[in-house]
Amino acid sequence: MSDIDESVQAELTRLRESIDNIDAAVVHMLAERFKCTQQVGVLKAKHQLPPADPAREARQIARLRELAGSAKLDPAFAEKLLNFIIAEVIRHHETIADGTDPDGTAAPAANADVTGADRTDGAGTDGTVTDGAR
Repeated sequence: MSDIDESVQAELTRLRESIDNIDAAVVHMLAERFKCTQQVGVLKAKHQLPPADPAREARQIARLRELAGSAKLDPAFAEKLLNFIIAEVIRHHETIADGTDPDGTAAPAANADVTGADRTDGAGTDGTVTDGAR
């Protein structure tokens, strides 16, 4: 890489740092999303509701495709991403209903507090990220 122009290398570095920050924000936002869906899983287990909700999933996919289109992101890509996330959420809900956490440990009781009040991961409960990755 020593033959790359210094100004080009500087711009490449700047852009890659932005990408790294965005990736960090995406990870933190996904973590927040999964914390919410874990609470849904506990609620569903407590009330013997099914892990999947196909009507809700269809609404979410349609909503995300519309958002993607307006954001100039390929709606098909957005749908694939959401389908991947939904499959993971359903897996989590199934393991919670079975009495195990998705990582194989004992799941919180259906009446346990899973609000994340004792958070230490750097992401606020309002979705903010405190590590500068905005």
